[in-house]
Amino acid sequence: MLHRHFIQAAQSVPVSALTSDHQLSTLHRCFEQQPSIYCEVGHTAVSFDLPLVLDDAATSVSLHSLAEEPSADLRLTIAGQALSLSVLANVLQRLFPVQTKLSVRLNAFSGKFGATVCDVWANTSIDASPAELVALSQSLHIDILPKLDASLGHPGLLVMDMDSTVIAMECIDEIAGLAGVKDKVSEVTERAMRGEIAFTESLYERVACLKGVALDELYAIRDRLPFMPGFVATVDTLQRANWKLVIASGGFTFFADYIQHLVGLDAAVSNQLEVVDGVLTGKVVGDVIDAKAKAQMLKHFTVAYSIEHKQSVAMGDGANDLHMMQAAGGAVAYHAKPKVAEAAHAAINVCGFEGLLYSLR
Repeated sequence: MLHRHFIQAAQSVPVSALTSDHQLSTLHRCFEQQPSIYCEVGHTAVSFDLPLVLDDAATSVSLHSLAEEPSADLRLTIAGQALSLSVLANVLQRLFPVQTKLSVRLNAFSGKFGATVCDVWANTSIDASPAELVALSQSLHIDILPKLDASLGHPGLLVMDMDSTVIAMECIDEIAGLAGVKDKVSEVTERAMRGEIAFTESLYERVACLKGVALDELYAIRDRLPFMPGFVATVDTLQRANWKLVIASGGFTFFADYIQHLVGLDAAVSNQLEVVDGVLTGKVVGDVIDAKAKAQMLKHFTVAYSIEHKQSVAMGDGANDLHMMQAAGGAVAYHAKPKVAEAAHAAINVCGFEGLLYSLR
């Protein structure tokens, strides 16, 4: 016997709804008893058919009276540390039309990184723009990730930006700190990442500020590179699934090549700082790895590794990543600038790097 509950989809979810045992434990208790939670979007509430009696208003529903699972597709993943029935109702109410039938199931990675992760199957498409998804995610402090076409069950390719995507820093800003010009360089970096100035122009301007810094001083930065939460575990998971992993960065070989060898990536492409007599000259050697070059690298490695286009994924945070994201089969924005988040298939705003795993099929 199941019990039908109508959960109001309020415009804002009170803190009490996020933290109460009644809400937070219900999802886990239900999934312990059945693999899926069936629900339907109403005008003012979402009805959930649960194996638990939550209140006196619940009505009994015979298992045999339930409609067969709707002909549905895997539409999106919802992930958060405080994922409750109220939050779920809020999301489903906003994203799907009235009378949409849905099935909510635990994602295979739920709980592995500290978050509850649910996959949503529906018989209709999401009715929201990327900007609306980002706004809703931020307001509820969860990630709402439309599913990519790429599957973890087949070989794939992930091409990643480095600074502020793989690592939680901008290396050029840290080097600028050694030269005493960090604030100046950081301001230019931020403008470039927002797409306000051309990347190549900004790179030359910023690198010129690094003239005179000793190469040996860069080791102090490299030795403390802060990987994004979940990065190493995600790399391990993808490698075991026969995925190829590449860094394509507007940053520098001194750091990108180090990361490649440290975690066993398949390739790394980035810019090379000119060094003479152990000192940075303020120049870049060779062609600049800019937005167009990143896109070319994604296309090159897709062919070189014989990867299906839909199995190619680009992941980044700044305007310099937009071209390669457009060239990929799937685009993931990671704690990105608004312009980038709205251009991606899925935007990770709350979770760590492992949010990529949640977005795969």
